[in-house]
Amino acid sequence: MGAIDNGMRPAMAARTFGVSRQAIHNWKVRRSRGGPDPLKSRKRGRPARSRLAGHEAATAVRLITDRCPDPLKMPFALWTREAARQLLLDRFDVDASVWTVGRCLARWGLTPQKPLRRAYEQDPEAVAGT
Repeated sequence: MGAIDNGMRPAMAARTFGVSRQAIHNWKVRRSRGGPDPLKSRKRGRPARSRLAGHEAATAVRLITDRCPDPLKMPFALWTREAARQLLLDRFDVDASVWTVGRCLARWGLTPQKPLRRAYEQDPEAVAGT
């Protein structure tokens, strides 16, 4: 902004510094509005915030870890992302996508479990070598 203050035209400043004229204009507007630093980059996009309050998230985690979906009158046998999505919709009126529910579950420390990979027909005594 010092170059423009010293008389350089905005179009020339844009070419010199490799930015668009719109960027120069935006910086001038921000500075005139009294912003702390017109060139300081800011976080872009929608602000990251949870749609669940803290106590609601804690309740959801407690329900998922302590119970199966059956006692909660849900049509699922095990907890899946879809089952957790249905729980959030029924209990807290929060409609989230399956992807979002998966990210929430990961943030809460609930990760998918892989089944044990062993043959059901194996004879434990024969495996032990006796």
